[in-house]
Amino acid sequence: METKEQEFIYGINPVLALLNASQRPIESMVALKGGRGDKFQQALLLAKERGIRPRLVDRQALDRLTGTATHQGVAVRVGVRAQPSFDQLLQRLTPNAPDLLIILDGVEDPRNLGAILRTAEAFGALAVVLPKDRAAPLSGAAIKASAGAAERMDTIRVTNLARAMKELQTRGVQMIGLDAEAPVSLNDQTFQGTIALILGNEGKGLRRLTKENCDLLVSIPIQGGAGSLNVSVACGIACHQSRSRQTIITVPPS
Repeated sequence: METKEQEFIYGINPVLALLNASQRPIESMVALKGGRGDKFQQALLLAKERGIRPRLVDRQALDRLTGTATHQGVAVRVGVRAQPSFDQLLQRLTPNAPDLLIILDGVEDPRNLGAILRTAEAFGALAVVLPKDRAAPLSGAAIKASAGAAERMDTIRVTNLARAMKELQTRGVQMIGLDAEAPVSLNDQTFQGTIALILGNEGKGLRRLTKENCDLLVSIPIQGGAGSLNVSVACGIACHQSRSRQTIITVPPS
């Protein structure tokens, strides 16, 4: 099992997700002295039920602890969370099922990663796969942007992304790359069985080798002068469009 290092996680929704999920140990909790709101009180109550006594501090101390002023009054220090390995992901694949994977090729902004995890969970993706190097960390900023989804959505890092894509292809997974320059529109496609949506770096898009390993490159048609979409926005559109056009592979009786 792959793990991530201990860190502070902040923001009311991520903290509530941690307290509810119990997927990894919570070492300590810090809360804003005089904090208000239903969710804030719910977090304090859940902490008490788990035997955690929050340390109450002023806003300046909490800002310094998290390195941000967007902590919403709560932060917890957590231990490692076990993540499935790539081999375990392969074992979870169901032949012919209309499942979804998200593959990220060089997405570097933690907030984009968090937003993509939130989208992936919303559309029932099995996991988000990304390389170990040159990729956004699953940091406090990413976890906060995920609004708690990071505690439920598996994030699997691989040493060689191209090799992982090829292995998935041998298991029947279609590789669908998002490329703004592709002449084929995502809106015109239908899909059968499991697909993987591959999204590239915020500035450079998909790398050449990644494109070469895709079964199909598609673009999202846009209007106006924007020219391109933020990668997390593109992920949301692509998930919605592909899911609405995805069916199970029907195997004729022998």
